[in-house]
Amino acid sequence: MFLVPLNHRAAWLRRFDHLFDAPLGSLFADDAQASLPRTPALDVAETDKAYTVTLDLPGVDKSNVKVSIEGRRVQIEAQAQRSEQRKDGDRVLVRERSASSYARSFVLPAEVDQERSSAKLDHGVLKLELAKRADASVKRIAIN
Repeated sequence: MFLVPLNHRAAWLRRFDHLFDAPLGSLFADDAQASLPRTPALDVAETDKAYTVTLDLPGVDKSNVKVSIEGRRVQIEAQAQRSEQRKDGDRVLVRERSASSYARSFVLPAEVDQERSSAKLDHGVLKLELAKRADASVKRIAIN
C-alpha cells in the first residue's frame, strides 16, 4: 500500500469522516472550526438502584476526562491529545490524526446520588455507575 499525502486543497476529504460529528457547515470551514467537540456514542441501562452509562472515548487519558453531575443532568467533557513522538531523522509524510475533544450532556429520569456513583475509563470506554438518589420525600402516613 502506498500513501499519498493530501495537500491543503484536498483537506475537505479528511473532514468528511467528521461530517456527522459536527454541524454541516464545519465540512467546508477552516481547520479551527473543524475541531469542534465530537459527540461520543453512549448506552444507558437502568436498574432499580442505578443507571449504567457507557461512552466511547477513543484516545482519551483518564486525566483528561471531566464528569459533572447536577441533579438529573450529567455532563461529560474529554480531550484526546495528539502524540508528537518522533525519532531523530524521521520525516512526517502524512498527518491525519489530530487532537480532538468530546462533549456530551444528557438528563436522566431520576436524580443522581454523587456520593455513591463511580466512573472508570478502560481502553477508551468510559463506564459510569450512577446511583439513584433515595427519594426521601415519599412517606406513608398511618391512618388512625
